[in-house]
Amino acid sequence: MGSIKRLAEEVARGLREAHPGLRKTVVDKLALAVGAMIEGQTPNTVELANLLPLETQRQDMREQWLRRLLKNPRLEAGTILEPWARSELAKGAQAGQTVLLSLDQSDLGDRMAVLMVALRVGDRALPLAWCAEDGAANLGWEAQRGLLERVRSWVPPGTPVLLSADRFYPSVALLEWLQAQGWSYRLRLKGNLLVDIGQSEETTTGALAQGVRERYLTDVGLFASGVRTHLGILHDPGHPEPWIIAMDATPTRARVLDYAARWSIEPMFSDFKSRGFNLQHSQLQHADRLERLVLIMALAMYWCVRVGRATALASPTPLEKKSRPNTTPSTGPSEKPLAVWCPGLNAACAICSAASKTTARYPLFLPVSN
Repeated sequence: MGSIKRLAEEVARGLREAHPGLRKTVVDKLALAVGAMIEGQTPNTVELANLLPLETQRQDMREQWLRRLLKNPRLEAGTILEPWARSELAKGAQAGQTVLLSLDQSDLGDRMAVLMVALRVGDRALPLAWCAEDGAANLGWEAQRGLLERVRSWVPPGTPVLLSADRFYPSVALLEWLQAQGWSYRLRLKGNLLVDIGQSEETTTGALAQGVRERYLTDVGLFASGVRTHLGILHDPGHPEPWIIAMDATPTRARVLDYAARWSIEPMFSDFKSRGFNLQHSQLQHADRLERLVLIMALAMYWCVRVGRATALASPTPLEKKSRPNTTPSTGPSEKPLAVWCPGLNAACAICSAASKTTARYPLFLPVSN
């Protein structure tokens, strides 16, 4: 049996277990596409179609098979991925840990943009929810709210959450939503935003940061509406621009540095793009089809993480046998770590090819905590 078929059978077992009501044809076709994606790591539908273990040898019929799958409305990303997303969120919340989320966007040239909420897992991240739109402009609050509401419904009750976002996303609506949910946040701000610090006339975030290495302000009014928040400003030597961070907690240097947790989403975007599936080369012209292609890639990524974990636990390297301290800072005075290191995750992207070629039995692709 070919490696893609073997992968597809295991992925299909997990899909059937997680979605017993999903049509068998949909399960089987999605599993084949995920297996082909792991093997080929390509967004090119022609190349991907060539890898599919179908009975027909006709190229046009293979491409038609894949096009129909990407147009299938039953492949709703939030519904399909939900069991695995819930499982990873539950793992992240173990022992009272804070779940670290990042909100960011990746552009495919000027043609399409993908907005994504991701979960920090070890030193990288896994995708939880996403949406695509035509053009490269930043997706606005309505798109952000849809993704955040979806993820919020999956977070275990009572779990502390911290959301980080780059300076293109903070808005009155986002701040008010986060405060209403009781979520912690570290939002980087642009330098041209209005701020009322209650001492004189309104100023700007850039003016507050000018000429200072560190500055911490509590209960300021941000934007023209004056939404209340705290600000931390940090400009380390060698960095061209300061970090101006809006946060829910009394600002300190350590809490400003919490924003660094957002960078875990960058290796994930690299896995989607240049170091993994090369999503930037996709020629799809419809946002809904791109979202389904990202779903196939995301399932492949979750699979690779599962393989990486299993491999590291079964055959750890000498370095992995040693205890590794947590590399993520704590929020505020709390001593509870925000995230713990997960063995094998640094090799998740590289394992894509190795996983499809190994003769060992593949670990069961089920959304359950280990």
